[in-house]
Amino acid sequence: MEEKTKHEEKSHIDSSDVKAPPKQRLTVSLISAAFFGSVGSSFLYGYNLSVVNAPASFIKSFYNRTWIDRYDEPIGEDTVTLLWSVTVSVFAIGGLMGALTVSFLIKVLGRKGTLLANNALALIAALLLALGETARSFEMLIIGRFIIGMDSGVALSVLPMYLGEISPRQVRGSIGQFHAIFICLGVFIGQVLGLPEIFGQEDRWNFLFAFLAFPALLQLCVLPFLPESPRFLLMERRDEVAAKKAFQAFLGRTDVSRELDEVHAESRAQNTQRTASVLELFRKRSLRWQLITVIVVMSCYQLCGLNAIWYYTNGIFEKAGFKKALIPYITLSTGGIETLAAIISGLVIEKIGRRPLLIFGFSAMAVFFSLLTVFLHFQDSFSWMPCLSFTSILLLIASFCSGPGGVPFVLTGELFEQSYRPAAFMVAGTVNWLSNFAVGLLFPFIQEALQTFAFLLFVVVCAAGAVYLLVVLPETKNKTFVEISQSFSKINGVADQVHEGEMQDVLELTDANGLKSGGDVEMESCF
Repeated sequence: MEEKTKHEEKSHIDSSDVKAPPKQRLTVSLISAAFFGSVGSSFLYGYNLSVVNAPASFIKSFYNRTWIDRYDEPIGEDTVTLLWSVTVSVFAIGGLMGALTVSFLIKVLGRKGTLLANNALALIAALLLALGETARSFEMLIIGRFIIGMDSGVALSVLPMYLGEISPRQVRGSIGQFHAIFICLGVFIGQVLGLPEIFGQEDRWNFLFAFLAFPALLQLCVLPFLPESPRFLLMERRDEVAAKKAFQAFLGRTDVSRELDEVHAESRAQNTQRTASVLELFRKRSLRWQLITVIVVMSCYQLCGLNAIWYYTNGIFEKAGFKKALIPYITLSTGGIETLAAIISGLVIEKIGRRPLLIFGFSAMAVFFSLLTVFLHFQDSFSWMPCLSFTSILLLIASFCSGPGGVPFVLTGELFEQSYRPAAFMVAGTVNWLSNFAVGLLFPFIQEALQTFAFLLFVVVCAAGAVYLLVVLPETKNKTFVEISQSFSKINGVADQVHEGEMQDVLELTDANGLKSGGDVEMESCF
């Protein structure tokens, strides 16, 4: 009884004595890590989503010439279609393979070390893709696409994890959106470089793939001089000196004792220093709905239909009635809108929150996919209908990038504590790439069967995703990882007492380090 009274006294410290954390300023180290981490990771993923559109006819022509050189006969139409489909879809298979290696790589190399090592895949892929025509080997292109897919599979899991762990909670969402912004920027640059005036010609298309080496080399020149994740250094490497230096660099101040204490408390609360396996994650009752949420959100991220638009954007615009010569420039506007929407989302995510952005984004996409279906169905009836189709596509892209395009990666890092985070990202990556592959493989058949009504399937996915998030997902804005875990206690059927040990650790640390003689509590941790 005496212990309970003592605990209640600790829990009811006058809130007027608690100093709120100051507004976190963005340091050079934090911005540099987000920028250069994204350049060699997210940017390359986005670039590879769009770069295959412009040279598609040239690559098919190269396949035909190579086939004639080998077999003294032109390639069959079915064969060239199959080779092209493999070239496009093998990117997702590589991504899946990359995602499955993440847990092992970050355990051995760390977050930053994995990002740096991953650049080797980008450089190898750039060589294979750029020299495939010279070597008269279409196999080099297919293998290169597989390897750059592996690079993207690793990057899409490791970078959001790294950004989430180095960012103070006040700006965790904004820093995390660097990932989405650079995906969109990569798509846009891929479209720009694919214009006929630049590399979109038969004698220059291989330079589109040689460009892959540039972002990788840029990251290799800068990222080695930036700190590793301080949470990883402290909780997994047990290197407090290095963790302290990393906190100081990212926060821009010398006194980081509160941040160190908070991470120590989380470490003791987890009662384990090893990284949990995927099987252990699935068995953990207190993480059940966090895991379901990540699976649902990552599935919707791919199955919401935007990749169907990117992979087949030229065909969609042709069917919408636009002249073939204008399509590269029309496509360019979609990349610009995507990048602008992602930047705006990054600026407002800490004010609006993750949950509203996701719900709004998926709901708006359901509306605009419905309108696009109507406009495409009647495009032959009215001369101005293609303009409405084009407008719907732009609004679809903007809706996607307002939330669903980046927030799922931020959420995956926020919903899980340190020891379960790598397994969570492996699951998220697997779902992401399997869904990506399914859309690329199945949508052409769905479109052929359903014609203009094919996009109604995406209406169902987007609407279902929005409803699920409205019912299940709590807001994670400006919360610690422990507080986010507690938000799921009720729905997981886990009593708040499960977290009592965690909170007791925090309270004990507050007594030891945070209370002044007069009972005042020092500044709260930024993490």
